[in-house]
Amino acid sequence: MRLRTIISTPEGKRHYVRGLFATIADRYDLITRVLSYGQDQRWKRRLIEVAQLQPDDRVLDLACGTGDIAYLAAALARHVSGLDLTHRMLQLASARRIVAATGNDGPASPAVSFVTGDMLALPFPDGWFDVVTTGYGLRNVPDLPRTLGEIRRVLKPGGRLLSLDFNRPTNPSVRAAYPGYLTVVGSTLGLALHGDPDTYRYIPESIRLYPGAAGVASLMESAGFANVRVVRLLGGLMAIHHATAR
Repeated sequence: MRLRTIISTPEGKRHYVRGLFATIADRYDLITRVLSYGQDQRWKRRLIEVAQLQPDDRVLDLACGTGDIAYLAAALARHVSGLDLTHRMLQLASARRIVAATGNDGPASPAVSFVTGDMLALPFPDGWFDVVTTGYGLRNVPDLPRTLGEIRRVLKPGGRLLSLDFNRPTNPSVRAAYPGYLTVVGSTLGLALHGDPDTYRYIPESIRLYPGAAGVASLMESAGFANVRVVRLLGGLMAIHHATAR
């Protein structure tokens, strides 16, 4: 069955994403750097700038991966909870704190905790967080409206949602070229790192099915968010959403 067909249904996507990220966890940071032209860290720092975190903020970072955004947020906020579906990702994120604690360079902070969990059913009480962040998280969930509803539930009224992810530019040539680039480079990396050229083909396929910045903004409004703003990056190929919980 074609990958696009598999991930076009919520159950198919849920099963595929679980297996994929368990497979690529140890290579995740490398792949993200390569496929973002080395801009990934700069985009995440930009997300933190847009968030305007305050010292008393309680932050939830979803699909936190190895902790890039969580550790950036922890330098500014009271406490950060990082949640990811893949337990191995959280092991790698926690290891960064252990390395720093031994005296080596690293982003250590006692204000960060990690939990394995599903964005479709967040294990937190209503109105618990001041800010929710996510990098490449919304594109990977099997049910985006339900996920946005969960994020709205755990945010306080007036709380902020920040999301960094791929966009679908309006220019047809540009929209076609970037997934093509990701397919070629991803296939090469998949073959070199995993012996399977299809390992990273999910990324361009998920972009083709993703509603893009405008579509996500509309879904955020329907889920109970206001003042939705889009910050475009890399000529519109990437976007940061900023929204406020009504």
